Amino acid sequence: MNSKPKCQYTSPDGHKCQEIDMGSGYCFWHDAKFDKSGLELSHKLERYAKKGGLLQGLELKRANLEGLNLVKFNDHNGYDLSYSNFYRANLHGAHLFNSTIRNASLMKADLRDANLHCCKIENTNILGVKLNATRIDNLVLGDKLLQESQAIEAAKQKKTDDAQDLYLQSEEIYRLLRKGAEQQGLFEMAGKYTYSELRMRHAQYPKYSKKRLVSSFIDMLCGYGEKPENVIRFSLGMILLCALCYFMLGINYNGDVIQFAANAPLKQNLHSMLNCFYFSVVTFTTLGYGDITPVGITRLIATIEAFIGSFSLALFVVVFVKRMTR
Repeated sequence: MNSKPKCQYTSPDGHKCQEIDMGSGYCFWHDAKFDKSGLELSHKLERYAKKGGLLQGLELKRANLEGLNLVKFNDHNGYDLSYSNFYRANLHGAHLFNSTIRNASLMKADLRDANLHCCKIENTNILGVKLNATRIDNLVLGDKLLQESQAIEAAKQKKTDDAQDLYLQSEEIYRLLRKGAEQQGLFEMAGKYTYSELRMRHAQYPKYSKKRLVSSFIDMLCGYGEKPENVIRFSLGMILLCALCYFMLGINYNGDVIQFAANAPLKQNLHSMLNCFYFSVVTFTTLGYGDITPVGITRLIATIEAFIGSFSLALFVVVFVKRMTR
């Protein structure tokens, strides 16, 4: 007696479906042509998962999966829903704790009140998802969004319009994630998504445009207000650069000019450089002890450094307090 034909679906990971072929070559779960719009499949999918059915590559576009409970207890890996299509699926209140949903589509899915705690949603389309009251703490998105990676590749291939559209989609996704994190009180995560959102907006500006240059400077200076460590790096760089200028152009100390001398011994030049560094620090911090004074062109450099220093110190306080009070 011939056994019934099996579903032809094989995931990119090499896993084969063992369900019965419905006549199209695929089983109910992996048949993309079978319209599942509005079908209530939560309990059916839970039973399928518990009996060990292949959850990779599911075709559940527009399916009703409200209240779905796919939590694998006493297992650190959770269920693997990679390569699945949940386009516009109703996952309202779904419990997907610790699930893996890589290389899949959750585009415009309803994930309100869902539990995505510790989910791995990498290289997955999450454009337009609804995240009201969704638990997204410890959500793993990978280094880049799907659209972000595609935008970078499109830009490399000089497909400017495609890259612009994909960067715009990435900005929208990060905005949704940021709002979801803020709603959940996950302000550190919200700060991370805020930075990514503004970075995607930056990528949309034309090259060498005024907006892009200003955006690049703000990112370098403070990471769009999210990275106090950037302010510290900028400040140290400014102090060292000005110290080098003082060393080459000269500053006054008790009537003597301190600057680089090609014929002087190394020890003397090193001592002069340390004095210039000291003067740069007290100028940047606007302490101004008066023991060393600028001369000639270094007066202009000292003026600029003092202005930038007072601005940078105030900026660091603002950014640091913003970061620490979340």
